Amino acid sequence: MGRRNPLTFDDLLADARDVAALLMARRQTLAVAESSTGGLISAALLAVPGASAFYLGGGVIYTPRARHRLLDLKREEVRGLRGATEAYAIVLAERAQSRFKARWAIGETGATGPSGNPYGDAPGHCCHAVAGPGEPVAATLETGDADRLRNMLLFSRACLRLLHAEIGRTPA
Repeated sequence: MGRRNPLTFDDLLADARDVAALLMARRQTLAVAESSTGGLISAALLAVPGASAFYLGGGVIYTPRARHRLLDLKREEVRGLRGATEAYAIVLAERAQSRFKARWAIGETGATGPSGNPYGDAPGHCCHAVAGPGEPVAATLETGDADRLRNMLLFSRACLRLLHAEIGRTPA
């Protein structure tokens, strides 16, 4: 088996700088609701000088209690919606966008490893979404890897890259 190229926080920071440059140039704002990335998306964005110009806030929505306390999402509002799906990631993104009154928001949920999640997803499964001025978009990433930290970095990178693409697609 060949050796993987290591992914580092510096790699993630490069993606965050690209997103930050777009948001600052457009004077647009962002909120983040992340789960399996454990705050890495927010950490990368906040490491960019001038982050207060675009980053409104966020939270690690790791449990149903956090979902309720931080996003005021009640059990009835997500009844019948399975976690770690694109639909659930969209709910997280839209609620973060609404609560922070942000132009853009990221929602992320998944299974980092070393084992899968209670829903039956294998480690390396991530669903992420971006809510913006148009319809929300979502994607699924399957890394096929059980390395928890590597998955956290890969998931965070996928979220930032989806956001960057959506901002670039949308007229200022």
